[in-house]
Formats: sequence, C-alpha cells, structure tokens
Amino acid sequence: MDQELSEMQREDVPPQEDDAPDAVPVPHLLVPHLNETAMLLDIDGTLLDLAPTPREAWVPPGLAKTLNGLLEKTSGALALVSGRSLNDIDLIFAPEQYPAIGGHGAEMRLSADGDAVSITPPLDKELKRRLAEIARISPGILLEDKGYSLALHYRLAPHAKDAIDAAIALIRADMPDAAVEVLPGKCVFEIKPAGFTEANGVRALMRQAPFAGRRPLFIGDDVTDESVFEIMPEMKGLAFSVGRRARGVNGYFDAPRDVRAFLANLLDDATGAPTR
Repeated sequence: MDQELSEMQREDVPPQEDDAPDAVPVPHLLVPHLNETAMLLDIDGTLLDLAPTPREAWVPPGLAKTLNGLLEKTSGALALVSGRSLNDIDLIFAPEQYPAIGGHGAEMRLSADGDAVSITPPLDKELKRRLAEIARISPGILLEDKGYSLALHYRLAPHAKDAIDAAIALIRADMPDAAVEVLPGKCVFEIKPAGFTEANGVRALMRQAPFAGRRPLFIGDDVTDESVFEIMPEMKGLAFSVGRRARGVNGYFDAPRDVRAFLANLLDDATGAPTR
C-alpha cells in the first residue's frame, strides 16, 4: 500500500526552487484504499472559498452530495476539521451534518448523528470582555465569539492588523495568569485557552471508531492547520495544503475549487459513474 499511495501524487510538475512539494493526489489510485483511509478536511480556504466575513461563507452546489458519498464510501471515516464551532459548521452545511473537530480541537463529534463532546472550558469572561474592546480600533474589525475562543477578523480592515496585534499583547501582559495563546490566521487573530490544538483533536479522533486503524488524509490551508500537517508522518498519513506550498506536506492544491474537483472525481471513480 505504501508504494501505491506514494504513486497517488502527480509527478509531472517541475521542481520548485525552494524544494516545496507540488504533487496532488490522483483520485483513482486512492479508490482501492478508501476502506483504509480517514479523510480529514478543513473548511474555510480548503472546501470553501474564503469569504469577506465568516457569515458569508457559502457551500457550492454539489459539495454536500460529494461529502455524503465519500462519508458512505469510507464507512463514516470522513470528518471536517475547523476553527469554527460545531454549531457554526452545522449552520453552514445545513441540513447536513458530518463528523467534525471544531474550534481548533476544542470540541468533537465522531459521527454525523452523534453528540458533541467539549474538550476545553469556555474562555474567561473578563478576558473576552477586554479582547472585545479591540473591535473599536477601526470599522471593519469583526468579532466572533466561539465560546471557547474569540476571533478578531480584519479582512475588511487590513490596515488595523498591527494595532490589533499590539492591543492583544498589551492585554496579555496585563493578565499574565490567563493561560491563552494567539492563533494568527488569514486576516484573523484568534485567542484561545492554551493546551489544545487541532493536532490533539485529530489524535483523539483517530483513536476512535470508525477512524481508528486507518491512514489519515488531511487537506488544510491555514497556518492553524500546520499542527496537523506535522503529525501526519507519525500516523503514516498524507497531508496536502491549499493555496500555498506548505513545508512538510505531500503536495498542494492551488485553490478550494481544485479540492472540490478532486473530491468529486474521487467519488466518481469510487462509484464508477459521474455524480455531478
């Protein structure tokens, strides 16, 4: 299987100067191994195109059908992995529900109809209040309260990035006992309790049925996904980034549309007939 999975990557692209990976998986070579594979998929910037605000994220026609088909073909071993809360994920994909890791590992659901399990307590209320005041720095800064974390989005106010960063640093210095960490992402700073990561969430997920004993295939795009990229080798898994040539991955996709096309083609090959 190792040799066949290594052949899943396309090798007809010239090497890059920085020796970054440039291969993408070939769908039909993965089909025989779907019963041994756990598919782990980031959402924003991976499955979905990035939107100006989190609430404007949009699920393209056909994506839910593709995910449902692959969920069946993997016997339930497909999970969404996101910084969004499980409630937010469900709203975006409604009426569908999927196994998922939410909040960068703060909560988890092992099956589409399963119960959510919280792994970390909510962020301190006083700390949230202080951080929420940062949104007053400039119009266009959007506040997203996820319960266990708080995100400050500045896609609509890119000029405010440094001011937001400095304000967060001042609050952390003023509250040294608050055990938190800051996750910088694509036009966002997210503040969450220290001690849990997406990688920890994936490790926990991969110990549970139907994921246990399978080889993970993870696709993600942001710096917040890098902790999962890093643990794929220990699980003999494959990792692919989106929109950039992240180090330590097996290859990359140019854009979310290419990820969606790959997944649709994978389902087509698995069913023996076009699904679109």
